[in-house]
Order: sequence, then C-alpha cells, then structure tokens
Amino acid sequence: MSRPTFSRRGTFWSAAAVLALCLWASGAPSVLYPVYAADWGLPSVVTTSVFATYPLTLLLMLLFAGGLSDVIGRRRAMLIGIVLIGFGAGLFAIATNVGVLFAGRAVQGIGVGFAFSAASASLVENTVFTSPRAAGAVTTLSTSGGLTLSLVVGGALAQLLPWPLVLAHVVLAVVALLSFLLVYCTPDDRPAGSRFLPELPRAAPGTLGAVTTATLGVVVAYAVGAVFMSLGAQMARQLAGTGDLFITGLLLGLSSAVIGTTALLIGRVPSVVATLIGAVVSLIGLIPMVVTAATGSFVQFLLWCVISGAGYSFSFSGGISLAAKESPPSHRARTFSLVYLIAYLLQTVVAVGAGALATALGLAAAIDWIAPVIAVLSAALLVGSLAGIRKARQGKLQRVPALTS
Repeated sequence: MSRPTFSRRGTFWSAAAVLALCLWASGAPSVLYPVYAADWGLPSVVTTSVFATYPLTLLLMLLFAGGLSDVIGRRRAMLIGIVLIGFGAGLFAIATNVGVLFAGRAVQGIGVGFAFSAASASLVENTVFTSPRAAGAVTTLSTSGGLTLSLVVGGALAQLLPWPLVLAHVVLAVVALLSFLLVYCTPDDRPAGSRFLPELPRAAPGTLGAVTTATLGVVVAYAVGAVFMSLGAQMARQLAGTGDLFITGLLLGLSSAVIGTTALLIGRVPSVVATLIGAVVSLIGLIPMVVTAATGSFVQFLLWCVISGAGYSFSFSGGISLAAKESPPSHRARTFSLVYLIAYLLQTVVAVGAGALATALGLAAAIDWIAPVIAVLSAALLVGSLAGIRKARQGKLQRVPALTS
C-alpha cells in the first residue's frame, strides 16, 4: 500500500511545521530553568550552559553536515532530525540529574541541525507565494510561533498541572510525532546523482557581501534571543515578583509573539531594507534592556520585549530572505547552514557569557557587559545593509538604458 503524498502546498506547510518544531524544542526548557535551579541547586552558569549545549551541538552539525539535505533530500534530513528532537524530549522527561539535561540538549541540537536548514530550503523551493520575501516572513512566523507556544504552553503546564518537569517535554514529543507524520507524507526529493558526502557550507561566488549581511541579520536576532532564552525567565520572575511559571511563560512569549506579528506585516519589505530596520530597532532595544537590569522596572522590561521582538523579526526575516535570494538551489542548504552556523556560534558565546557574568557579578552587570556586544553586531549589520542598498541602487542605474538624441 502506497503512502499518501502531499502536493506542493502541503509540502510547504509541512516544512513550516518543522521550523516551528525546531524552535519549540529550542524554547521548551527555558521557562523551567529556574525550577531546575531551585530543585537541584544549580547556579546560573550551569543552567545557561545547559541552554548553550543546544546551539553548540547544532553548530557542529551545521559545520560537518550542514549541506546534507542537498545530498539525501530535504525530506530525509527532516525526518532524521524530527526523530532526534523527539528522543531529546524523552530524555528531558525522564531526567533526574543535570547530566541527562546536557544529553537531552545535545540530542536536540543534533536533531535541529538535521532539520532546520533542510526545512528552510524546502520552504523556499516549495513556496506557494509570488512574493520573494514571503518565504522569509513565513520562516520568521513559524519559528516565532513555535517559540511562543513552547513558552506559553510550557509555563501553563508547569504551573497548573502536576509533574512540571515532565509534561512540557511529553507535549514536545507528541508535536514531534505529528510533524514526522506530516513530513512522511511529502514527496521523495532526493537529488539524482548526488554524492554521499556533502561539501562544507560555503557561499556562492559573487555573493559574499550579501551573504555576510544575511548572516549578520540572523546573528543579531540570535544574540538578542540568547539573552531572552538564557536569562529571561530569571529576569521575568524577579521583575514580576512571582514564581508563577504561567506568568513567566506569558512574559517571555510576549517577545516571540511580537516577532510573529511583525513578520506578518513586513512581507513586502525588501530584504536588505528589513535588515537595516532590524539593526536600528535592535540598537534602540538595548536602551530598555539596560534600564531594566539597572532599575528593575517592569514597564521597561515589557518595552524591551516589544522593541527587541520587532528588531528580531526584521533582522531575522530580512537575513533569511537575503540568503535565499543569493543561494542557487544546488547549494541552498549549505548557504543556510553557513548562516545558521555563525549565528548559533555567537548565540552560544552570548548565552554562556551571560550566565557566567550573572553568576559572578549579578544580573545587572551581566547585561551591562552583553549590551555592547549586541550593539557592535547591530552596528555591523547597519553598515552591511547600507552597503547593500547602495549596491542595489547602483545596479538599477546601470540597467537604465542611456538616452539617445
């Protein structure tokens, strides 16, 4: 009996579901880190190191097998990744010590390494929209939706039901199973005549400047996200003056909800203009972040969530769209892998650094050290975006036919 096979539209939305799953896996433990710390007596540097294990293993996967889906097909790579994400969720659900948490995050990082670039490429190749920016907007919307659900659902389950350190991961495993069934029903897309061993990720010739700007867009977004996901729960609990995990999840989910809402509104904004706006808004978002850490203002925290969420959406969506635009189909997964590789490397550094500083110097001092790093990255994105806009204008002028007398 043959399996059911989705159309192009079904394949597109299946890839979107996988992207949502990847970010759900990324955010699933975030609301629970304070609970692990309290129950097991863990300092901030340990919980942020557990968080950082995920991007660390993911970036190793992207480095050594980032272009694998160019060889074995998007479908196979996503299926392998989904199985590993589900297995990682199972490890979290049965964890009784921090060593199992590290193992669970490592397995999830490997799984997302298989699935994320493949799903990003599949989304571009099976797009059902005419706008070239739509795939980037859907990518942003899918990832922010998965992250929002992980934070809000995880917080609600942990606060309102028994077994707070188990149920959120069980739900993630169920979502992984549903995603597996969706991708299983997509057409086989293995390229004909592909070599088994993929090349290392690399940018296509002549696109280095654009790919650099695209990478910076994702880097800025992920650096901001690292602060939220590694220290956000601790900040939310302190500023809201409550240990209610549902409220903590809602507060953290506010930023990701802004990311998704912004993505819906910027579908027609040119990619390099989006990265430019993202750079400016991310710089502005540093002001309430620093003020929040210094004063403990709950209003400033909410302002930071909103502004940084909008900046994330512009930076990430613009960067992904620019990478898709500049990569040929035969190297598309490798190009995405290159972008994600650098972004996750910086995210790991920021997360571990933030946790170590928070443990040694306190939360406010950690933010004071991290803010300049994000400012430098945002400034680099601003410069790269301006250069891209200038190059695009020069290209248009060169294509205008000369007037003849």
